[in-house]
Amino acid sequence: MTHYDVVVLGAGAAGMMAAIEAGRRGRSVLVVDHAKYAGEKIRISGGGRCNFTNVNATAEKGRDRFLSQNPRFSLSALSRYTPEMFIALVEQHGIAFHEKTLGQLFCDGPATQVNTMLLTEMRRAGATLSLQTQIERASKTDDGFALELSTASVTAESLIVATGGKSIPKMGATGLGYQLASQFGLRLTNTRPALVPLTFETGALEKLKPLSGIATDAIVRHGKTAFEEALLFTHRGLSGPAVLQISSFWREGDGIAVDLLPEVDAGERLRRARKETPKLQVQTVVANFLPKKLAQLIGEELNMPGMIGDFSDKKLAEVAAALKDWRLKPVGSEGYRTAEVTLGGVDTRDLDAKTMAARNVPGLFFIGEVVDVTGWLGGYNFQWAWASGWAAGQAA
Repeated sequence: MTHYDVVVLGAGAAGMMAAIEAGRRGRSVLVVDHAKYAGEKIRISGGGRCNFTNVNATAEKGRDRFLSQNPRFSLSALSRYTPEMFIALVEQHGIAFHEKTLGQLFCDGPATQVNTMLLTEMRRAGATLSLQTQIERASKTDDGFALELSTASVTAESLIVATGGKSIPKMGATGLGYQLASQFGLRLTNTRPALVPLTFETGALEKLKPLSGIATDAIVRHGKTAFEEALLFTHRGLSGPAVLQISSFWREGDGIAVDLLPEVDAGERLRRARKETPKLQVQTVVANFLPKKLAQLIGEELNMPGMIGDFSDKKLAEVAAALKDWRLKPVGSEGYRTAEVTLGGVDTRDLDAKTMAARNVPGLFFIGEVVDVTGWLGGYNFQWAWASGWAAGQAA
């Protein structure tokens, strides 16, 4: 039976980072994953360009950008492994990148460059990678852990669980991390799909279907939370960055509000149109602000025929409200099938924020998506993976 100082379960972003850091400390490390390739979610991320971090994913700027029952839990790791540190690693490997909107950093080339970088660093650190390997059983021993793998039986002083959440099962996502947490006595918070498109009931969907493929800038609100980014109509409902962001806050039974004219005074613009183009239909006027089919839908919902020149201030206010506060009620989401991450997970009350170690199980660590820490869209979840993996790698 082979013994390792550290066994990492999961060869994703967090797992590989933990293996690199543990190996750099001179620890013997085995990384196990049932997938055929390491870093599958890295490979498909960012449309194949990997949005590998966000310059705002820091302990200072990101305080309200990580969702958890304890939003402060992530700050320790984020403060000690910063976006600048990962950027330095990317530059060291000669990977060209660029900043898009809102601090998002993407590779100029394919996302596989990041995988190659991490695998190279793992080899340099002396870590062993075992892919297409099932984890059949894990148990606590006096000296650490015993693991039955599909390929061998191994023991380890430390066990790092980096198995991810339930999102995108076609990429191999399972609930193994949650099962292990429960087995070792750690609590779990409720899990649900996050950063996921929202769906609608049949009647509403029939109205929205003609808009499929149309994108427009919008502010999408749920309660006091709002995101101003692109909104995309799909054949199932709504997607796009603004909707993916709000999906982490939305719950079944809730409605959302959409401002279709961000930064625009719709009332003032309509009053001007009434004066300058009084013989135009309201729908025609609205089509000057929005995609034609979307303007048509808004016009049908308003059901206000006639020329804008005949509209009273009260009627114009109703039109403006429809444009600035369009109310919609999703019935669900596309689920884990397309969710970018899983909200909830291993309860942070049972983990040490500095090391990611289980408080009551010596040598056991949980990192990355399996933990109840979920970032905004745009590189935040990758930075959490790097930071939590680094923290565990420093201690395991």
